[in-house]
Amino acid sequence: MHAGEPVIALIGLMGAGKSAVARRVAERLGAPVADLDSMLEAETGRSVAAQFAGEGEAIFRRRESRILRQALDAGARVIACGGGVVLDPANRALLRERCRVVWLEVSPAEAARRVAGEPGIRPLLAGDDPVVRLSALVHDRAPHYEATAHHRVATDGRDPEAVADAVLAAVRERAA
Repeated sequence: MHAGEPVIALIGLMGAGKSAVARRVAERLGAPVADLDSMLEAETGRSVAAQFAGEGEAIFRRRESRILRQALDAGARVIACGGGVVLDPANRALLRERCRVVWLEVSPAEAARRVAGEPGIRPLLAGDDPVVRLSALVHDRAPHYEATAHHRVATDGRDPEAVADAVLAAVRERAA
């Protein structure tokens, strides 16, 4: 990446591929990447699910906001945001102001398929049919994703390499 190029922030529902795509985008750009969920787990020594269970969502979201600011201040050039980072209006404003934000869109059915092998680590899916719960999350969060994103990239039926290509094309097209 060259000086002056925008920070690329990936937002979207769990299972959209934010972490996998962020790594690939960062590799292609030769740029530092920050995965907010991984940073939160490293800081606390506990999984996101354990943080939700132990302290609740409100405390987790405050910590997530602080980690987002830290990642930006530390020079991350590609950021994989947690699925709920857009719930905080201050986070939405910060992302819009300091990043080129790409919403990785995924259908609830595809997201459920992708996270099916991760039982116990998705606290917001506990207790419900995953497709039903993911549909509700999309319904609740879509207005926030829409208001925050500069670009939208569909991920259903695409591997992380193809999505990374689409992310870079979208960001570069906007910059041209």
